Amino acid sequence: SLEKIEKAAKSSVELTRQILTFARKQEAAPQQIDLNETVNGLLGMMKQIIGEDVVLTWKPNSTAAWVHIDPVQVDQTLANLLLNARDAIAGVGTITVEITDATVTEGDGVSPPEALPGDYVVLRVNDDGCGMDKETLKNIFEPFFTTKDTDKGTGLGLSTVYGIVKQNNGFIHVHSSLEQGTTFEIYLPECEEVPALAGLPTADEFCERGQETILIVEDEGDLLDLCKFMLESTGYQVFTAQTPEAAIQIVEEHKDTIHLVITDVVLPTMNGRELVANLLSHDPNLKVLYMSGYTADTIAHRGILDPEVHFLQKPFSNHLLIAKVQGVLHDA
Repeated sequence: SLEKIEKAAKSSVELTRQILTFARKQEAAPQQIDLNETVNGLLGMMKQIIGEDVVLTWKPNSTAAWVHIDPVQVDQTLANLLLNARDAIAGVGTITVEITDATVTEGDGVSPPEALPGDYVVLRVNDDGCGMDKETLKNIFEPFFTTKDTDKGTGLGLSTVYGIVKQNNGFIHVHSSLEQGTTFEIYLPECEEVPALAGLPTADEFCERGQETILIVEDEGDLLDLCKFMLESTGYQVFTAQTPEAAIQIVEEHKDTIHLVITDVVLPTMNGRELVANLLSHDPNLKVLYMSGYTADTIAHRGILDPEVHFLQKPFSNHLLIAKVQGVLHDA
């Protein structure tokens, strides 16, 4: 039963991330990912959206497909392509999602002229729908161009896909003809090396109980209590504050004894970055870990997503919280 509960919790985490993806504009935070895993994580939800009349076939690459891209952008790209493919199918049909490797060489006569030579990971989405004529193909990436009824499409889906692919130094190849279906091929530069785990300790490495003192600033009471429980169970001494004012008072009263501040980005009366600036004026040696359920412009514009800033995306597991905390505390 506990294993089923854990599985359901992990599914909820993934669903929450996907809902946030579709609900608001995201600021890109690229990272090295295995495209196989990211695509596979979205397909479960997309099967329910596409419906039972359309068979969704998944063919992952035989080996890890490492690329450097924001996983949210992968979700956006794949969702747009799948929804377009579904709309192109009248009644029963098939959509195939496939990941393969490809090498582009100069003058190979196969790749588009703008494609730079190199090794790529290819995300291919094929449908057996109505297809497109040559005139339609010329305009599919134009903003607001759509062949759908006004209540079914805005014409922004493929232009969004085009922008994401170009932003990540990739390119798109489209094959389509009337009544013969459509194939979109998304080429993304392949990473040369398998990514490391971003410096996070493994489970074995953080088995040693913590000894430091941590201040958690979070206005959601239940989450505050849960984080406190997680950290205290690992040996840390923990102070908690639900408001910036309470956090400031705690740091003033315990100057030079608190090692790490974990703060939400969005707080009442002042944001997390402003709070940290205030706390550092009282204790310049404090280390900081931001957390938030958002990765939108409002966070990025405050510098929270800068490479040198430690950030923990909500929702997170106990393992990830402890690993991240130890990573920040031991960061030279």
